[in-house]
Amino acid sequence: MTQSEASDAKGLHRETGAAWEIVARAGYMAAVAEDVALIRAGGNSLMAQERRLLGDLHVGCRRAIHLQCSGGLDALSLWSLGAREVVGIDISETLIGYARAKSAALGAPATWYCCDVLDAPHELDGTADLVYTGRGALPWILDLEAWAAVVERLLAPGGRVLVFEGHPLDALWDRDADTFRLAADGASYFEEAPRENPGFPASVVARETAEDPCRPKMRERPWRPGQVLNALAAQSLQYLHFDEYPDLFWNQFEAMPGETARRLPHTYAVLMRKPLR
Repeated sequence: MTQSEASDAKGLHRETGAAWEIVARAGYMAAVAEDVALIRAGGNSLMAQERRLLGDLHVGCRRAIHLQCSGGLDALSLWSLGAREVVGIDISETLIGYARAKSAALGAPATWYCCDVLDAPHELDGTADLVYTGRGALPWILDLEAWAAVVERLLAPGGRVLVFEGHPLDALWDRDADTFRLAADGASYFEEAPRENPGFPASVVARETAEDPCRPKMRERPWRPGQVLNALAAQSLQYLHFDEYPDLFWNQFEAMPGETARRLPHTYAVLMRKPLR
């Protein structure tokens, strides 16, 4: 990606961040008490496959950094699983505020930064035993090479990165169909340009801003698993694990029977490690 394209990506990130501010103010505050109660009871928000790949974080995880941490629940779940300290980074000040409220209520050792993850503070460089991201986060990143470079610089030697993400095939299917049918918008699995988000959370932005022609747009790009693997490998990270799963992390296909939905992948995991030397 050229310097001009990288600048354009950051500009689109800022507009997406402004849209997430609208979404956060419209509906995330109600989850603060619920999320605190979940963590306080020893629960967590991570899926079974994520927990299996993470293993026991009491062993060797002094700091976990969650990129695009939203309201902080997943980062605090890493703490619940044994990470000694967690750090969350997100572009939305409102979501970071909710995360701070949750960690304060729990007395959790957590630090939160509001910025584009491509501008992750350099004071964190080389400090993460785990970098975690996913479940709808990566499509909002429009410069995958720059993102992978951030992951590499944040990781301590021997540290791992876990990406657990929605499968990009899901962007192709008609969400209202009761079987797998290509959507009418003509989207391709090999799409190269970002597209405006067609559903949640863009629907919330549209509702909250009514007919405002200046409302921020939400552009996303579903990266293919091979692209994610290659971007991280280009940073000299070592392959540990890759797999695909039939499990949805949110049900965007409400009309589709479960047995039909599970015939194709909806999530995938990439686990890689920074070399010790």
